[in-house]
Amino acid sequence: MTDPIIRVTDLVKEYRMGDTVVRALAGVSLDILPGEMVAVMGPSGSGKSTFMNVVGCLDRPSGGHYALAGESVESMDGDQLAAIRNRRIGFVFQQFNLLPRISALENVELPMVYAGVKPAERRTRALEALSRVGLGERGLHTPSELSGGQQQRVAIARALVNRPQLILADEPTGALDSQTSEDIMRLLTALNEQGMTIVIVTHEQDISAWASRRIVFRDGRIIEDIRQQPVRPAPAEALA
Repeated sequence: MTDPIIRVTDLVKEYRMGDTVVRALAGVSLDILPGEMVAVMGPSGSGKSTFMNVVGCLDRPSGGHYALAGESVESMDGDQLAAIRNRRIGFVFQQFNLLPRISALENVELPMVYAGVKPAERRTRALEALSRVGLGERGLHTPSELSGGQQQRVAIARALVNRPQLILADEPTGALDSQTSEDIMRLLTALNEQGMTIVIVTHEQDISAWASRRIVFRDGRIIEDIRQQPVRPAPAEALA
């Protein structure tokens, strides 16, 4: 049996607000296998964003266990967590988070700068990643010279460039119109079909329909975890 890339067991996350303790995660347990494409849903305050932050090593749990590719994460120090984020997880955000004054190519190179990759290899890998998302000819453009969909493709290239085990996408289509959203989901689907594990936080039902598994949070707990037949575009359209 394939070992899970994400395994959380009895995961708890509490925040103290004055004299009040807010339990954002209340004993969550689940496995996500390599190659899955999972949509995480739930209303505001349900725990889905907290779950993503813990899985992305942006926050530590208050209790329970989290293993990434078999390695226990919850006891790591800040430097170890930063290394995990940089080398093993690719992040895609709603607002793209590109630096505006540098080119698309330089934005894609940034994670490799932090990882200590040599300049020549950085350039080669960044160009490869941009080509993989259909922007091989746009590397010298700054973000302001690109459309919203193109900026999100640059962000996806940046997420891919350190060859992560996992992509975490937080509302990746939230700032895009419906047609551009579909284009981005086609791209993420194509990457998933190439073997990439992808976890998407979304509040949109039509976006969750692209995933092969849907997990729904409410009040810090999982209330639904189902397999589903995903929407799949024709392969020729995937990187159009």
